[in-house]
Amino acid sequence: MKDNYGREITYLRISITDECNLRCLYCMPEDEGCLAKDSSLMSADEIVEITAEAVKLGISKVRITGGEPLIRPDVIDICRRISSLPGVKELAVTTNGMLLKDLAYPLKEAGVSRLNISLDTLQTEKYTKITRKGNFQDVAEGIRLAAKAGLTPIKINTVLIGGFNDCEIRDFGELTRTDNVEVRFIELMPIGACAAFPKHAFVKGDIVLREIPELVEAENSGVARMYQYPDGCGRIGIISAVNQHFCLSCNRIRLTCDGKIKPCLHSKEEVLVKGLHGEELKKALIGAITNKPAEHVNLTYGYVSETERYMNQIGG
Repeated sequence: MKDNYGREITYLRISITDECNLRCLYCMPEDEGCLAKDSSLMSADEIVEITAEAVKLGISKVRITGGEPLIRPDVIDICRRISSLPGVKELAVTTNGMLLKDLAYPLKEAGVSRLNISLDTLQTEKYTKITRKGNFQDVAEGIRLAAKAGLTPIKINTVLIGGFNDCEIRDFGELTRTDNVEVRFIELMPIGACAAFPKHAFVKGDIVLREIPELVEAENSGVARMYQYPDGCGRIGIISAVNQHFCLSCNRIRLTCDGKIKPCLHSKEEVLVKGLHGEELKKALIGAITNKPAEHVNLTYGYVSETERYMNQIGG
């Protein structure tokens, strides 16, 4: 499937829950007022049915997200069923890593290819502060077991926040010297909970190159500009959604946990597919893909994303 701008859409991100066992400051409020009602959440059968139809239209890569997807009791069953769909070449999961100690091996056995682990600091006290309730050691152990289970290369997603973790850029980069990991620095986007953050919190991704000037260019991967140490085992990516739009190469759509297709992360446009079947579902998916916006709104400081959802409701 191609949209009206000639982009081939091959990537589906599925939020299977908007609930999370953390409350990261930039992602969602501390209370649960932003969570969907249980009755509106997609069942496993609905998730698989929608995914199967999307795969028939050309989707080959699927990513399971949240909220925190691993808190959903049937996550392993969902992964197993999606990975077995003819046409799915890659199934990945984005997680905060808190529950990987118990689920790393089951995820691998269910057909998950690799993981992206959200981690915004390497300091124990700061981790508890940014997540409001997380335990850094649980995540560190989860990463170790995920690598042992073969969910590699491990990708670490680090949201750049000025005045919080911009002083740790080199520390994160050092992880790629000796280990086969990818650290991806992501610009903070003015969505939901962080839209009111002070201006200094929104730093440009290029700060990474200033902090680690010895990096050399590597082959780009998707929307990430890739770099590496000359003697490094892993790689470092910069995702500049705010300051360097990559809309022309965007190949993804998103399925929210309440069953709506978001053709663009930052657009308020959504297409309800929950409850649709057969030809009706196919037409809705084709319409959502075909009419994917050319680009998102200007997200420089002072301009807030059009979407009315918090990030935990979208899946990133």
